[in-house]
Amino acid sequence: MDQSERLIYLIKALLDEDDAYRGLVIPDSLRDRERLLRSLMNVRMPKDITEEFLKVQDEYLRNEATERGIVEISEISTLAEEYPGSSLPFKHKLSIWQGDITRLRADAIVNAANKEMLGCFAPCHGCIDNAIHSAAGIQLRNECHRMMLDQEHDEGTGTAKITGAYNLPSRHVIHTVGPIVRSMLTQALEDDLRSSYLSCLMCAADNGVRSVAFCCISTGEYNFPNERAAEIAFEAVIHFLKKNGGKFDRVIFNVFKDEDLEIYRNIASA
Repeated sequence: MDQSERLIYLIKALLDEDDAYRGLVIPDSLRDRERLLRSLMNVRMPKDITEEFLKVQDEYLRNEATERGIVEISEISTLAEEYPGSSLPFKHKLSIWQGDITRLRADAIVNAANKEMLGCFAPCHGCIDNAIHSAAGIQLRNECHRMMLDQEHDEGTGTAKITGAYNLPSRHVIHTVGPIVRSMLTQALEDDLRSSYLSCLMCAADNGVRSVAFCCISTGEYNFPNERAAEIAFEAVIHFLKKNGGKFDRVIFNVFKDEDLEIYRNIASA
């Protein structure tokens, strides 16, 4: 089965799960087929599926990851290499990298989750939660669902949980619920964001994670001001490394937007 055949197989299998999709026509273009598969995965509720489906899905997603290009930690410069004059402590353990976090082969990548911790259900939404779940496969939502059933309540703001990464290049995903800024930025919201970073690092250290890549937690849909969020990110990571530096080889600040890249570079080069 080649990649095109896998795509058709997966679409048909997901369509057959729900009578509401009866009569839906699979589009002709590759791009539209890819979007349809991602949409069907995004809206699918957590539940069991056949081993055959998972086998084909895993082959499909891993081929997609290879085509996107997997980025090794060793390929990313440290701040000590990029900014040798920087006054930041631990600059030999810190990096800034711009790109798609789902391409990184780190021990763990951080997902900006919501309190339900099940991923984004909006088809093809642009948030990192959607991107991570889409690239990992449906097993990630199923694991999160089992975890939340055991917990019996929503995840609190500023906390973190670790799962497998399935078809992502990383070994784990650390999910954290960042604060939502609805109007004014307050000290409590800043404390919650700091707690998200510290909780992720503690979770990583407790699970033998030696390299972790952070997204820009809460700065997208949750409206946390980008510059202040970056300052808190650096403050929290450096504070944690002062007591636990030996537990980490690399902490990566992953940015996607040019605006965030400039903010992080300005802090790093100071």
